[in-house]
Amino acid sequence: MSHSNSSDTVQHEERDNHGVFFLEKDGARLGEMTYQRLGESRILVDHTFVDPALRGQGVARQLLDAAVAWARQSGTKISAGCSYVVAQFARDKSLADVRG
Repeated sequence: MSHSNSSDTVQHEERDNHGVFFLEKDGARLGEMTYQRLGESRILVDHTFVDPALRGQGVARQLLDAAVAWARQSGTKISAGCSYVVAQFARDKSLADVRG
Protein backbone atom coordinates (compact mmCIF):
# COMPACT_ATOMS: atom_id res chain seq x y z
CA MET A 1 0.00 0.00 0.00
CA SER A 2 3.02 2.26 0.20
CA HIS A 3 3.94 3.83 -3.10
CA SER A 4 7.56 4.74 -3.66
CA ASN A 5 7.90 8.21 -5.09
CA SER A 6 9.66 11.47 -4.36
CA SER A 7 7.22 12.31 -1.54
CA ASP A 8 8.60 9.28 0.34
CA THR A 9 11.98 11.00 0.68
CA VAL A 10 12.83 12.14 4.18
CA GLN A 11 13.46 15.88 4.32
CA HIS A 12 15.59 17.72 6.88
CA GLU A 13 15.38 21.24 8.24
CA GLU A 14 17.34 22.93 11.02
CA ARG A 15 16.84 26.40 12.46
CA ASP A 16 17.83 28.08 15.72
CA ASN A 17 19.44 24.92 17.18
CA HIS A 18 16.33 22.82 16.53
CA GLY A 19 15.78 20.46 13.65
CA VAL A 20 13.45 17.92 12.18
CA PHE A 21 13.58 15.00 9.79
CA PHE A 22 10.15 14.54 8.21
CA LEU A 23 8.01 12.90 5.55
CA GLU A 24 5.20 14.80 3.85
CA LYS A 25 2.64 13.84 1.27
CA ASP A 26 0.27 16.31 -0.36
CA GLY A 27 1.25 18.94 2.21
CA ALA A 28 0.44 16.72 5.21
CA ARG A 29 3.19 15.66 7.59
CA LEU A 30 3.10 11.87 7.89
CA GLY A 31 5.98 11.49 10.30
CA GLU A 32 8.68 13.50 12.00
CA MET A 33 11.68 13.12 14.25
CA THR A 34 12.62 16.32 16.05
CA TYR A 35 15.87 17.24 17.76
CA GLN A 36 17.67 20.00 19.56
CA ARG A 37 21.32 20.77 19.07
CA LEU A 38 23.40 20.20 22.21
CA GLY A 39 26.63 21.47 20.68
CA GLU A 40 28.54 21.79 17.45
CA SER A 41 28.60 18.03 16.91
CA ARG A 42 25.81 16.59 19.08
CA ILE A 43 22.02 16.51 18.89
CA LEU A 44 19.29 15.15 21.17
CA VAL A 45 16.40 13.46 19.38
CA ASP A 46 13.50 14.41 21.62
CA HIS A 47 10.38 13.24 19.76
CA THR A 48 9.28 10.83 17.05
CA PHE A 49 5.77 10.96 15.57
CA VAL A 50 4.18 8.82 12.87
CA ASP A 51 0.63 9.24 11.60
CA PRO A 52 -1.46 6.48 13.25
CA ALA A 53 -2.55 5.17 9.84
CA LEU A 54 1.10 4.46 8.95
CA ARG A 55 2.35 2.96 12.20
CA GLY A 56 4.02 -0.41 11.84
CA GLN A 57 5.13 0.34 8.27
CA GLY A 58 8.72 1.33 9.03
CA VAL A 59 8.22 5.10 8.80
CA ALA A 60 9.93 5.81 12.14
CA ARG A 61 12.89 3.68 11.09
CA GLN A 62 13.06 5.55 7.76
CA LEU A 63 13.29 8.82 9.73
CA LEU A 64 15.96 7.38 12.03
CA ASP A 65 17.95 6.03 9.07
CA ALA A 66 17.94 9.51 7.51
CA ALA A 67 19.08 11.06 10.80
CA VAL A 68 21.86 8.48 11.14
CA ALA A 69 23.05 9.00 7.55
CA TRP A 70 23.15 12.77 8.14
CA ALA A 71 24.96 12.29 11.48
CA ARG A 72 27.61 10.11 9.85
CA GLN A 73 28.12 12.57 7.00
CA SER A 74 28.33 15.59 9.31
CA GLY A 75 30.28 13.97 12.16
CA THR A 76 27.39 14.47 14.58
CA LYS A 77 26.58 12.24 17.56
CA ILE A 78 22.95 11.47 18.43
CA SER A 79 21.68 11.32 21.99
CA ALA A 80 18.35 9.56 22.46
CA GLY A 81 15.65 11.43 24.34
CA CYS A 82 12.60 9.68 22.95
CA SER A 83 11.61 6.09 23.67
CA TYR A 84 11.74 4.99 20.02
CA VAL A 85 15.37 6.03 19.52
CA VAL A 86 16.37 4.65 22.93
CA ALA A 87 14.89 1.27 21.91
CA GLN A 88 16.52 1.29 18.47
CA PHE A 89 19.94 2.17 19.90
CA ALA A 90 19.58 -0.73 22.35
CA ARG A 91 18.51 -3.21 19.64
CA ASP A 92 20.66 -2.24 16.67
CA LYS A 93 24.40 -2.33 17.29
CA SER A 94 25.07 -0.91 13.80
CA LEU A 95 24.02 2.49 15.19
CA ALA A 96 26.73 2.54 17.86
CA ASP A 97 29.03 4.82 15.86
CA VAL A 98 26.57 7.74 16.01
CA ARG A 99 25.29 7.19 19.52
CA GLY A 100 26.33 10.11 21.67
